[in-house]
Amino acid sequence: MSKRNSKGADLVVLAIDIGGSHVKIRSSAGGGKKKADSGKSMGGGDMVAAVKEMAKGMKYDVVAMGYPGTVVHDKPLHDPANLGEGWVGFDYASAFGCPVRIVNDALMQALGSYQGGRMLFLGLGTGLGAAMIVENVAQPMEVAHLPYRKGKSYEHYVAEAYRKKKGNKKWRKRVFDIVERLSAALEPDYIVIGGGNVEKLDTLPPKCRRGDNALAFDGGFRLWKDEDLIV
Repeated sequence: MSKRNSKGADLVVLAIDIGGSHVKIRSSAGGGKKKADSGKSMGGGDMVAAVKEMAKGMKYDVVAMGYPGTVVHDKPLHDPANLGEGWVGFDYASAFGCPVRIVNDALMQALGSYQGGRMLFLGLGTGLGAAMIVENVAQPMEVAHLPYRKGKSYEHYVAEAYRKKKGNKKWRKRVFDIVERLSAALEPDYIVIGGGNVEKLDTLPPKCRRGDNALAFDGGFRLWKDEDLIV
């Protein structure tokens, strides 16, 4: 874990949010979000090329990437489930020509959602993303694959495939139950539920508030600029 650079406040950060359908970018210097298609054939080099095309004319000092998979010490450990190959071992800093920090995509959205104290972040989308930040110390978590019911994982019961198969009512019931179990185990002060499927929840479990996918960009900026964070 390391604290942010004390000069981070002056840096212009290009934040990249990588998803199974789109790669999105935004600059801390201002301007709107830009996006390009991703998909099953996109590798690490393809992503860099797409980002550079979108970022033409933009100046940035550093890059923050939200990666849809496990990341340790700014390095992806596996290729993403919903994208192509060639992500692991790719030299992103050389490709972009500047320093690059990489975190799990759920953690990047968590960083943008954090308002102090002990926060649990859960991202509902294709699967289940999770992260926790405790007094400015950020930790990605792979709780999605822990066993839950009938030999199936937490992720199985709150994933988009389960919602489509079983319907919103049953899916919401599972979401509420899993949030309650994780809250009891981890004892957060509050829970942020983000990801694309939070909009499918009419009401939220206790101690929860809604996240927003756009906060992933704020998380990318904070990754470089917030001196108090330990990531």
